Amino acid sequence: MGVQPLRSHSTEFRDSCYDGLYPGHIPTTSIQKALLAFGSGVAALQDPYRHDMVAVLGETTGHLALMNLRDMMKNDPEGHTILTERPRIRLSTLDLDLMSALPDGTLGREYIRFLKDNHVTPDSRADVKFVDNEELAYVMQRYREVHDLLHTLLGMPTNMLGEVAVKWFEAAQTGLPMCTLGAALGPLRLNARRLQKLLTVLGPWALQSGRQARCVLSVFYERRWEQSLEDLRRELNIQPAPVITSTSRKRNT
Repeated sequence: MGVQPLRSHSTEFRDSCYDGLYPGHIPTTSIQKALLAFGSGVAALQDPYRHDMVAVLGETTGHLALMNLRDMMKNDPEGHTILTERPRIRLSTLDLDLMSALPDGTLGREYIRFLKDNHVTPDSRADVKFVDNEELAYVMQRYREVHDLLHTLLGMPTNMLGEVAVKWFEAAQTGLPMCTLGAALGPLRLNARRLQKLLTVLGPWALQSGRQARCVLSVFYERRWEQSLEDLRRELNIQPAPVITSTSRKRNT
């Protein structure tokens, strides 16, 4: 049995819902969505670190991809459980002390190490606002909250090269337009040495891994903290990165 969350937020999208949707939802027309997509896309191109704009772009352009991801989760027993229970990955739902005490190499210990080394927190992920379907909104929220776990699984740091490699994986895995855009434009921000590493080694590995891996949204990570990263990678059909990298931004800037 893996380390369990301190408390569940599984009903967060339903118990407090209104008008059949979810707290924080902002209804928009097709025209409004198009304008939001255009504006957020321009802002994201100018500054890829504008996570708020990247979030809006994902919500306003990802309907078809979110439906496909939802269907993949429904057709997977573990994914179906996630859609039913609606877990959230937040600081308030994790036992950080217990996860930190797990052996090196376990998912929980390496995830906590990644968060500390890179000074990131799952609470930084924005809540979904513009997805006009409660279930699809949860799928998008789940995608955001497992992003740092993907860095951990793939062994990628949070520098630009690591982020682009993860985006190539996510583009192949999810089909979300914002991931495809990030995968296409991210290399423009790399220097020549890192661009060569991406195009010749990391990129092909990330694309192949994304295509062949089991749907990463269908994994109940909260019940697998004690599982070794090596075993989980084998289970998901993710090959280890061909280039040894640290998952710490401090050692990769």
